[in-house]
Amino acid sequence: MTIALFGREIDICSKQKLEKMLNAFITRGADLLFFEPFYLFLKEKLNMHIADVRLFNSTDDIPQETAVMISVGGDGTFLSAVALIRDKDIPIAGVNFGRLGFLTTVRPDDSEDWIEDLFAGRYTTEKRLLLKTESASMPDGFNPYSVNEVSIQRQTPSMLGVKVLANGKELPVYWSDGIVIATPTGSTAYNLSVGGPVVDPNSNVLIISPIAPHNLNIRPLVVPSDTVFEISSHSRGHHSIVSVDNRYFEIEDSGKVFVSIAEFGYKIICFSNNTFINALKEKLLWGEDKRNIQ
Repeated sequence: MTIALFGREIDICSKQKLEKMLNAFITRGADLLFFEPFYLFLKEKLNMHIADVRLFNSTDDIPQETAVMISVGGDGTFLSAVALIRDKDIPIAGVNFGRLGFLTTVRPDDSEDWIEDLFAGRYTTEKRLLLKTESASMPDGFNPYSVNEVSIQRQTPSMLGVKVLANGKELPVYWSDGIVIATPTGSTAYNLSVGGPVVDPNSNVLIISPIAPHNLNIRPLVVPSDTVFEISSHSRGHHSIVSVDNRYFEIEDSGKVFVSIAEFGYKIICFSNNTFINALKEKLLWGEDKRNIQ
């Protein structure tokens, strides 16, 4: 089995756990493929030496025979890993070396059962939506795809007036700090923080939520996934920020942003106990109430 490993920096306290995971892969005959900056970090900063590995730096470097990609880190690392896979149709599993790890599948201190299940093929995959952002203001080489959301936000103290067309139909102007357009997967990310609804990640919808709206009568809106958004904004600051997951660019008042689902999605690996409801309860403490303690 060819396994691609993507990561960034991890804490030295996690070195032993990472070595244990990699050794479990190697003893099962895995052909390891490392994201080169991650491999150099492990070698130079953590003094880890891993023999017989191949390296990749871009989407084009990932061979077609790659069976799975493992994201080593937190949710931010997972977002970058998905962006790197793009249309390769390679399933991805996240191993949480970060903090909350809502998008990740397992923790490194879990038992090796998940590794046994991975090599035995005892897992399912869920197809998730990606968003695609288009704008004349987008810099050359900017990755337009996002797992969680696209947001348009103020960059100065001035309020934004955000105009949105949804499939050509004009919505009321959002007088706010901005708006978030989220996928079902991203409903528990920035969308949750601004008061948007929690949506099952297998739902075929998109969410538009205002950020700190100065309207008493405006609320988040759930729309079909084939909705195409045309967005523009204006403020006394004359420009705003467009965030695409963990990347961003600036846009002037005259600029437009188009957001729609991407022409391809991605596959996330799910093991038997890795369910959306369990993640809500364990990581976001959904329904936590002392009356529920038995």
